[in-house]
Amino acid sequence: MLRSARTALTGLFVTASLVGGASGALADQHSQRTDRTGQVEVIAHRGASAYAPENTLPAVDLGADMRADYVEIDVQMTSDGELVVMHDTTLGRTTDVEERYPDRAPWNVGDFTLEEIQTLDAGSWFGAEFTGTGVPTLQEVLDTLRGRAGLLLEVKSPHLYPGIAEAIVADLDGEGWLRAGARSGRLVVQSFDWEFMEHFNTLAPQVPAGLLGGPPSEAQMAELSAWADQINPSHTRVTPAFVETVHRYGMETWPYTVNNAERMRQLIDLGVDGIITNFPDVLIDVIEEGRGERQAA
Repeated sequence: MLRSARTALTGLFVTASLVGGASGALADQHSQRTDRTGQVEVIAHRGASAYAPENTLPAVDLGADMRADYVEIDVQMTSDGELVVMHDTTLGRTTDVEERYPDRAPWNVGDFTLEEIQTLDAGSWFGAEFTGTGVPTLQEVLDTLRGRAGLLLEVKSPHLYPGIAEAIVADLDGEGWLRAGARSGRLVVQSFDWEFMEHFNTLAPQVPAGLLGGPPSEAQMAELSAWADQINPSHTRVTPAFVETVHRYGMETWPYTVNNAERMRQLIDLGVDGIITNFPDVLIDVIEEGRGERQAA
């Protein structure tokens, strides 16, 4: 449970508030919700990105349909200050930006307005059936997830986007995700930029803070545990000693990106608290398989 003592594709995009209030409220809702998949949280990486183009509404929608506990997305900012969902700091890999704007290299996200980005096709690279799929805004993702799954929001390269922390807080707060006492969902914000996350924590201390990368040293753990809630490294860096240390300091670990069922089993045996995967359905099968084996024993 997050530390809380400190301060088939559909087109149905519903609206409601996700997360609320103090960390204690988040912990309460976590423990009170009907657990669909066991103690290990299932996090759909960039949505169910094995089956639909990453960081698009079809991937987010499918991750929720697959019963992921959380859907992970990446957020960046346009030149006119709007929040869009995109992993890379450039648009070339997952959109047709080079065809539409051939003279705008290197096609940085922050060099385009929201209106320009909304003209891009972010689905064709993945499959013809996704032709015309757009780059969503954070608001659209919030509307898609409401009441269906939690949100793991990763802030990409925040040093490129002055004011992005404040913009994210404003979007979340405007939709009730930060409202005290809201119980209909869950929210975690994370980044590889730990200094940024410490700043974000001062703006929204009620939101659990995740630190990507590491693992940190023992001395760092003592300092980070004063405000951070998660240490989320690559699964290749996860050892029994690391998991024990994270838990000793009252934090959790959700390693990334685990797409092999056997590695999922190994990490569950090590005691990780969540797993970030492109295949949320596979992870759910692994968890339910393990539950069945325990019941049969």
